[in-house]
Amino acid sequence: MPVRTDTGGRIDAKLHLIEVANGGALGAALLDPLSGDVIGNRADERFALCSTFKASLVALVLDLGIAGKLDLGEVVYWTQADLLSYAPFAKQRLANGATITELAGAAQILSDNTAANLLLQRVGGPEGLTAFWRSLGDEVSRLDDIEGALNHVLPGSERNTTTPRAMATTLAKILYSGAIAREASDQLKAWMRETQTGAKKVRAGLPQGWDAGDKTGNSGGWPDMYGVSADIGFAVPPNGAPIIFAAYHRAAALGAPSANADAALAQVGEAIGRLP
Repeated sequence: MPVRTDTGGRIDAKLHLIEVANGGALGAALLDPLSGDVIGNRADERFALCSTFKASLVALVLDLGIAGKLDLGEVVYWTQADLLSYAPFAKQRLANGATITELAGAAQILSDNTAANLLLQRVGGPEGLTAFWRSLGDEVSRLDDIEGALNHVLPGSERNTTTPRAMATTLAKILYSGAIAREASDQLKAWMRETQTGAKKVRAGLPQGWDAGDKTGNSGGWPDMYGVSADIGFAVPPNGAPIIFAAYHRAAALGAPSANADAALAQVGEAIGRLP
């Protein structure tokens, strides 16, 4: 990169223009994991985590498994009562169960909510994941509830929130700074590349030929909150250095996420493509 070659604030200004053009509030942080430099818009403003927490959850599960503190081959079973409305993998495997590794893959690649809740049970619940963030120096991100209550974030609440800067910094440590075992970070990156939920978000705006992976999140449907659409991940240009991104778009009005959220996030991808 590095991101701070943008000395005139060209990309900072572009991120602000994306917000203006699409409405709502766009929180974004583009981070160079080598230097820690960040370009952003509302980078220190809190946004609902939504399902972006699952990348950190999967990182923690894999790291604990490699350390011998969790049996990744353990077969877990669940009941019909455990199934949430969005649980494509868990619904399919209800009769046979799945290993912790399979649940981790489903939580990341498919964003399966039941799989995520089953994994949270293995790491000490929301408090256990928050403690993991604190161990990485992230004093901002916090998970207070499980799926799907965690998506109901009232205006002004800090419950189940993060900031783009905090999440980008944490993800950079997980993927590139040795915060977890290399085998765990490599597996997470591989699953992030396979993730099916981000095709229309940041990755949609990246130039062809880039290596990229992500974890998305969406909330909405409650009349008393501003819907959020989010995407965090990595993007690597050919023969270039990685860029970590964390982007959160909050709707302008109470209710469902803005219809322009995916367009705004894809435009963040276009801005990333102009960095190298």
